[in-house]
Amino acid sequence: NDFLGMFALTTGRGVKEQAEILRSKGEYLKSFLLQILALELAEAFAEKIHEKMGSIWGITENPDLKLVDNKLKGKYQGIRVSPGYPICPQLEDQRKIFKLLRPEEVGIALTESLMMDPEASVTALVFSHPQAKVFKV
Repeated sequence: NDFLGMFALTTGRGVKEQAEILRSKGEYLKSFLLQILALELAEAFAEKIHEKMGSIWGITENPDLKLVDNKLKGKYQGIRVSPGYPICPQLEDQRKIFKLLRPEEVGIALTESLMMDPEASVTALVFSHPQAKVFKV
């Protein structure tokens, strides 16, 4: 079987405002760390959703592989791509994903330059095929 899934998520609601408040108080490190935490949580959540989709599709992870091999090195079945990254360079594809998923309903907006607001947001296409691989050109 071959499956295609899509998702949009954010962990950034209210982060920009809180970061600005922290900066206005001179707490630059806390402001920076808050923003970085939101970005890292978004990526971690995307990984968890990808894993859950694989589970729903009947794809099980190799229990012999460690977390670092499975997740961080991408040694699992299928791939996840996001518009704007080298493997999926057409940022304009964000419009197509937004049209299908309507992430505005959960507070994610698309800017004129096709970036997402809040910043700590992810959209993705997930392909399940065993031969789907990210490769270097």
